Amino acid sequence: MENECLANNCNFAGIRPAMADLPYPPIQVTARNQAYANLLSIDYCGSVSELSAITQYINNENRLSSSKCSLAKTILGIAIAEMMHLQKLGELVFLLGGDVSFTAKYQNGGAKPWTPAYLSTPDSARKMIIADIEAEKAAIKQYRVHMQMIKDNCVNAVLDRIIKDEEYHIMLLQVLLKEV
Repeated sequence: MENECLANNCNFAGIRPAMADLPYPPIQVTARNQAYANLLSIDYCGSVSELSAITQYINNENRLSSSKCSLAKTILGIAIAEMMHLQKLGELVFLLGGDVSFTAKYQNGGAKPWTPAYLSTPDSARKMIIADIEAEKAAIKQYRVHMQMIKDNCVNAVLDRIIKDEEYHIMLLQVLLKEV
């Protein structure tokens, strides 16, 4: 008797980023600024960051795809949008004179490399979605704090646009929460 292969029948072809239907401002800065680059490095790869969001969403999608395909597809669409945010933040960090070494740089001079310990990986779909909503809210709060500290309208325009996607993600996740 031959070994039978197990397959996931959830087809992810054609999944698009889950984003607000608005254009992004140009990725540009008014001047190099290491302090601003460091702030954005936290959004890039700190505990509350785009890298953490991507990894958490992909982990959730992997664990849900065989049993809750439509939920997994939405989660993947959100993850793809977060990948686009990571790319835009990386460009801004570079333009500001920083580096994208997956190390968050803090005002006190400390630096901390990204770690999977930042993730929340509950077992149930409901708890996953709740954790994702909380992570989106934390990201919005952090972006707003950073926007108050950054006096560069070019950078803040991009952060404001990212916030619109994060708010859209919360709305999508709240709809999913009612379905599980």
